[in-house]
Amino acid sequence: MRVALLGGTRFIGRAILEELTAAGHEVCVIHRGTSEPPDLPEAKHLHLDRSQIPDKAQEIRALGIEVFVDTYAMSKLDAKNALSAIPDQVRTLVLSSMDVYRAYEAFHTGVATEPVPLKEASPTREKRYPYRGKLEGMEDYEKLDVEEAYLERDATVLRLPFVYGERDEQRRQEFVLRRIRASRKRMPIGAGNWIGTHGYVRDVARGVRLALESEKAVGQVINLGEPESRSVRQIAEAVIEASEADLELVRVPDDRLPLDLRITGAIPQQFIVDSSKAREMLGWECADWYESIKVTVDWHLSNSPEVTDQDFAADDKALEKSELGDLSVR
Repeated sequence: MRVALLGGTRFIGRAILEELTAAGHEVCVIHRGTSEPPDLPEAKHLHLDRSQIPDKAQEIRALGIEVFVDTYAMSKLDAKNALSAIPDQVRTLVLSSMDVYRAYEAFHTGVATEPVPLKEASPTREKRYPYRGKLEGMEDYEKLDVEEAYLERDATVLRLPFVYGERDEQRRQEFVLRRIRASRKRMPIGAGNWIGTHGYVRDVARGVRLALESEKAVGQVINLGEPESRSVRQIAEAVIEASEADLELVRVPDDRLPLDLRITGAIPQQFIVDSSKAREMLGWECADWYESIKVTVDWHLSNSPEVTDQDFAADDKALEKSELGDLSVR
């Protein structure tokens, strides 16, 4: 199929590009960059900012695309601009997020109100624009608005989990990896009981391909996420094992945790998502979790961030005042 991929040079978009081209699809990547990374798969490129799409509708339609995949629609305007250039007969697919669920509000307010696992029909957030007044540049962020705009066009909506893997700009394992890089021997950790559904980036990319190849997915909302979810502590243990680091996890009271380790404290609302629909409808499966973590850890250790914080005074303070003793994991 001829596919237009809006955003395909970084992390999730890049993995989707690699997945689609490997499967034989003809892809044109639409992105705002003026050049492409040298190791991208061969594909056409159309250099456009999302805001320019309505003015370039004729050029986009001339591509003769059959499927349009939007990897990075963040607001109602983003969705509107993209859809303005796409003919009605073109199949559409958009990436959304688990943050549309009402459980996301509970997660951030420190209460537990929602049953899990979360299914596609689970209640969504009652309050919109979750980052308004909190994060600069995210005033109009709202995946619920994006979903509504795309579903009006019978799009496939894929709700993504916490995605990790090589080239992850958020570096979800960095809370452990920065201590491994610094050759720390002990790391404070809280209750470590929080569980959130994750997804390896290449598994997510495979889910995107299977969804756009399936007629059954037209007009459907589908969760993607690993079938088994692990606690923050289990993830930390796996990262340490994958790196072969000599690092002990030391249990400390949650109120003494350094800021970047607050995620290891006691968080009441679990965020486990049911992805059985994707497996049953699309035949989607995930790779071995330990292998995915190993690949992720190896990549991030070999590609350290430009600025690495080496101040561990808060760690030392928490470790010195620990009253609960050591629960060591190597």
